[in-house]
Formats: sequence, structure tokens, C-alpha cells
Amino acid sequence: MEKIKKIVLTGGPCAGKTTALVKVIEHFSNLGWKVFTIPEVPTIFTQSGMDYLTTNKEFFYEGEKATMEMQLSLEDKFMKMAEAYGDKSIIICDRGALDISAYMDPSLWAQLMDDLGTTTAQLRDERYDAVLHLVSAADGAEQYYTTANNSSRVEKNDEAGLAIARMLDKKVITAWSSHPHHRVINNHDDFDTKLRRVIKEISGVLGLPQPIEEERKYIVELTGEMPECIDSEIVQTYLVTEPGSEVRMRKRSWQGGKVVNVLTTKKKISATSQIETERQIGNNLYESLLQQADPYRQTIHKMRSSFVWKGQYFELDRFVAPVNNLMILETKGVAAQECVNFPPFIKVVKDITGDTQYYNYNIALK
Repeated sequence: MEKIKKIVLTGGPCAGKTTALVKVIEHFSNLGWKVFTIPEVPTIFTQSGMDYLTTNKEFFYEGEKATMEMQLSLEDKFMKMAEAYGDKSIIICDRGALDISAYMDPSLWAQLMDDLGTTTAQLRDERYDAVLHLVSAADGAEQYYTTANNSSRVEKNDEAGLAIARMLDKKVITAWSSHPHHRVINNHDDFDTKLRRVIKEISGVLGLPQPIEEERKYIVELTGEMPECIDSEIVQTYLVTEPGSEVRMRKRSWQGGKVVNVLTTKKKISATSQIETERQIGNNLYESLLQQADPYRQTIHKMRSSFVWKGQYFELDRFVAPVNNLMILETKGVAAQECVNFPPFIKVVKDITGDTQYYNYNIALK
């Protein structure tokens, strides 16, 4: 039996998770999958008497500890049920363990990890196959922000509430940022586009064929100060493989010493579709696979800054090698009919969407 996939659906307040869960259940059930869903534990606790805004520190901590224990217990129980059911089972978690850290002081979170005998890395990297973050409507889609569908929501529909919602959204993104399969789902003019992106990302995790889509890319210059963003360093090596396939290893490092190695394989199955798989690998396998590096390609080395601007997710790559005078801005999941919300600190020099010479695969050519 193949490993059952456990996927976190998370996001800031009013991100559309509830609607997305309904669509996910409907879509994959129609394809013959058994979809298990784990409810949002903090909402259950709030409706049952927990007050996450309390000034009683002992009460708050015990509530968060109980929330975490319930979260982990539910996940473990549902995993056993899914394993008993058999193949074509998936588990969708309405939020995951790391979401709790976004609502706690770092020192309290550290205490919680000690009390539970676990670590942030274990909870983030070893429990979930993918983390899909839906951007809060408070960032770029304010006209759709509402508290009507969740009476326990404390981030109200006013300027102060929207600011809190944006802040929490970014904290949750940061908490999950170094998960090996972390995807941020933009806001869109059409909410159905956001839902389709969720379906597409889950399909990719399950190894189902996906349409080949061009992410929009631009050569840019930085003209102002960057906002708060997630910075990382990427070393990317291409391996020898069969024609029609692309295999790469990516070592990504974040501030604080977190390092993740991911092996990605892309295989075209037609002119318009491909199967893409990725898995995290250890340092020993990473070093071993370096012996299979493509002799015709150099190693890509770049610095990445990831951020959300007006509801859209961007990655800004500053290349170090084999070129060092190139800066590429890539949008993630902006629909073809939508406008890109370019930040004011970015100057677009050239639209290179679909220009194959700027594919990392070709930049690496010797």
C-alpha cells in the first residue's frame, strides 16, 4: 500500500478554507478517493469554552497545550483509520500543528515543545506531506472579508481587525515556510480560481497528471526597501536522466540553520501535461546523488526572498552562480486573465514568461 498522504490546509483568517474543504471532498471523492477531514481544533475549543484572548496565562497555556494534544491525537487516529481503509485514502487537516505557534509567544511555544517531548522540526517536517496556505482575504481581497461564517473569529471586519488578520496570515506562512512542500495559494478576482489551485496542488501531491502551466517571470531591478519577507539560500543541481524528464536536487537553507533537501522529478506524458513528484531526502542520499550530476550543467546558486503583496505570492531570486547579474521575480499561481500586483519597490525590466533561455534548467547549461 502506498503511503497515505496527509495534507494541511491552512491560512489566515477568512481565507476560504471551509469552502475549499467542501470542494476537495467532492472532487476527489468523485475520482474514487476516500477523503478524511480533520476539523479545526481551535474552533472546537472556542465553541466549547476556551478563550484564546484570556489574560490568565496559566489558563491560556493549558488551553494551547490541550489544543495541540487534541490536534496530534486526531491526526494519529485518522491515520489509523485511513490505513485500515486502504489505498486511495487521503487526510486533509483543517490547520496543522505549526499553526498553533503563530498564536503563541516563542518562549511559551518552546515550553510547549518541551512539555510534549517533541520539536518544531518534528511537527513540521515529519507529520505532513504538504502544506497549502490560502492567503487571507484581508490581504488584497478585503471586499470579501467577513466574519459571518465563523462567529468565534476575533479578527473583525474593520481596519484594526484587517491589520491583525494580515499579521496572522504572515506569521502562519513563516511558521510553515521551511516545510519541503509548502505552497501559498493567492487571492484571485474569481474565488473559483483559488479553489482550482487547491485542487491542482493536491492532485500534484497524489502524483496525478497536471497541465503544464507557465508561472509568470520577469527580469527586475530592486528600487526600494523590501517588506518583511522569508529569505533563503538555494543550491540546485540537475542530475542525469532519460530524455523527456528532468530531475533536480535542491538544498534550501533558511536563517537559523534550517536546511531541507528536496529531490524533484518532472516527466512529460504529453505536449500539455506532466507528472511532477518531489520528496525530501537526507544529507547522505543528497551527497551520494551528487555523483550523478549532469556533466553538461552547472550548479545553480541563488538567494530567494518570498513575500505576499496585495494577496499575491512572489519569489524574488538573486542569482549568484553561474550568473551573478540576474534578478528574476516569479509570481506563484496568478491566473492568466489576472493582472500582477507589482510591488512599488520592484522595477520590471522584461517579461520573460515562457522564454526558455531563462529556465533554471537552461541557465545551468555550460
